[in-house]
Amino acid sequence: MAKPDEFKPDSPSENPKTEVDDENGDDGYEEEEEEETEEHELDEEEDDEPEPQLRGRIPQSAVRMQQAKLQGLFQRLQTQTVPLRVHDVLIKGNTKTKDYLIESEAALFKNCTTMQQILEVSRAVNFRLQALEIFDSVKITLDSGPPELPGTSNVIVEVQEAKSPLSGEIGAYTKAEARSSTVEGTLKFKNIFGHGDLWDGSFAYGWDNLAELSAGVHFPRFRGASFPLDVRAFLLSQDWLQFSSFKERSMGLSVALLSSTNHDLVYNLGWRTLTDPSQLASRSVRMQLGHSLLSSLKYTFKVDRRNSPLRPVRGYAFAATSQIAGLAPDSRCSRFLRQEVDLRYAIPLGILNSALNLGISGGIVFPWGTGFKTLPSPLPDRFFLGGNSSPISSLGGPTTVWGYRTRGLDPTEPRRQLKSNGGDEDAADPGVDFLGGDLAVTAFADLSLDFPLRWFRDRGIHGHIFASAGSLERLTQNAYKDFSLQKFVSSFRTSVGAGIVVPIQPFRLELNYYYMLKKFEHDRGKPRFGVTFSM
Repeated sequence: MAKPDEFKPDSPSENPKTEVDDENGDDGYEEEEEEETEEHELDEEEDDEPEPQLRGRIPQSAVRMQQAKLQGLFQRLQTQTVPLRVHDVLIKGNTKTKDYLIESEAALFKNCTTMQQILEVSRAVNFRLQALEIFDSVKITLDSGPPELPGTSNVIVEVQEAKSPLSGEIGAYTKAEARSSTVEGTLKFKNIFGHGDLWDGSFAYGWDNLAELSAGVHFPRFRGASFPLDVRAFLLSQDWLQFSSFKERSMGLSVALLSSTNHDLVYNLGWRTLTDPSQLASRSVRMQLGHSLLSSLKYTFKVDRRNSPLRPVRGYAFAATSQIAGLAPDSRCSRFLRQEVDLRYAIPLGILNSALNLGISGGIVFPWGTGFKTLPSPLPDRFFLGGNSSPISSLGGPTTVWGYRTRGLDPTEPRRQLKSNGGDEDAADPGVDFLGGDLAVTAFADLSLDFPLRWFRDRGIHGHIFASAGSLERLTQNAYKDFSLQKFVSSFRTSVGAGIVVPIQPFRLELNYYYMLKKFEHDRGKPRFGVTFSM
């Protein structure tokens, strides 16, 4: 066979093998003619089927090159920041939804300066778009920016709108002690006008009466505002005969004027009616039976820096709610000021994932207006302690003392004693009405830790030991004159206990044993096993 350096091709070529074959065809070396003929035939066969060889070589090298680039990119993302800006956000897939709605959620990309920030914001934007409940899927991809602008990227937001604008839920629930079992349902119409609007109607029907009926609309970005707008009309009935000898029915309208991560401002306008079908109500309850108008403005500030509300191991949470009622000239309008404060703090202990959770809640309600010192506070707006909720998860003011049942703490007042037809009083004791308080304070300490078995740890099941305390006090109708801090502290009820916590997203299930260290005569609490089910 001729050697390559024996040939002098007329022009350079990228395929030296082909060049060699062409050169051999012009010169005629007889001693190697047969060999070259066989080689030429083999080359022609290879030229006839070049694709399988190329398909076998090129993809493998390209894959290896791509893998190397990806590995290098991952290492770079982990070890150093990668400068990158977003040049443009492209929206695809929305046929009904307005562009401004998606653009407002994707506005977070404008402030990104690194690849890490873009990836983090992508997750946040994906979550926020999914939370609108109008898309079946959301896909966010990154593409290279214009060639003339190095260090930039285009973000492509591709959405798939919900196939059906109609959705609904229905279920049977048992209200903890306050209500009987109910059937509840919700029907939603999604994105009717393309503004992400959600129209819904809901009901809750008890076996003996209609408990709740409401309808409302939610706009995530009303007229381009940075906060959503919620408007809801409601008809609500609550049965408190067992605890306070009255039923409450209210109907009205609520409007969320401001809603963000840390701030909420809601206006409520409602007509309330308190009745006593049993005719056993105490004198204090009978004084408040009838109609009243509620026109109030409620503001809530909330910040939660805990790692988890279901099992906090580190961080803190704070919430404050202020309400002013009486924003109407009607004489039947309830006028009062109400303030709630919650503070939670979790301290990690470093052993068995243990943590010490501390919490305190306080609240006060007081009437205002002419003669406010002698007026009682509205009965439905007072503070009542007890119930089957965990103070660790909830940030709703002073409501719970572990182990005490719903509305289970003093102050109380004897119910009216009815007389029989013969004129003698009935032998049966009608009991007492729990009246609630104008001032309430609760506190707790909770020590949580993992079980040694891995099966429990993998499922988040853990144990806890706790202690709680709380008290109520009347301040209205000149009762504040007899108030003393020493007397109030001595009236605290205390309880301790231990149990097992089972986190079931988004709920916290506790199987506890409660023991009362201090309680008063009419308090509804005793040593017992109990189940707490809260969010």
